[in-house]
Amino acid sequence: MTQTSKHKKFGGVRNSKVRQNAIKNGWRSGLEETLAADLKSKGIDYEYEQHVLKFEVPSRIARYTPDFYIKTKSGKTIIVESKGQFKVANRQSMILVKKQHPDIDLRFVFSRSEDTISKTSKTTYAMWCDKHGFLYADRKVPEGWLNE
Repeated sequence: MTQTSKHKKFGGVRNSKVRQNAIKNGWRSGLEETLAADLKSKGIDYEYEQHVLKFEVPSRIARYTPDFYIKTKSGKTIIVESKGQFKVANRQSMILVKKQHPDIDLRFVFSRSEDTISKTSKTTYAMWCDKHGFLYADRKVPEGWLNE
């Protein structure tokens, strides 16, 4: 039995009428609503999502290998990252790299800096770079960067 036919047989999982009804009634899932009904039928007192537990997500050391280290005419080192697509994980990583390595000069060369960061966003790669303080160019490393 394929995954699709299995979901059809049981009314679907993500969009079942049970789940949709549960969400309308303030639950996050049909299972939560079912558990609450079962507890209530047994006369068991309960609290639903009344407490918040804080926890720390363990950090991990990530690695980033820049595309190009370039020495400018003055001897300054700039790092150039070439990007066709600039996915959210890459954008988040670049912000972290910049924050944790404030001494580096990280710049981007895009295939097209006017592309939007997602299908539903109006923010372009260029706008994102401006917001986060990154220099950028399209298709080539600008002569101005090399002549610094």
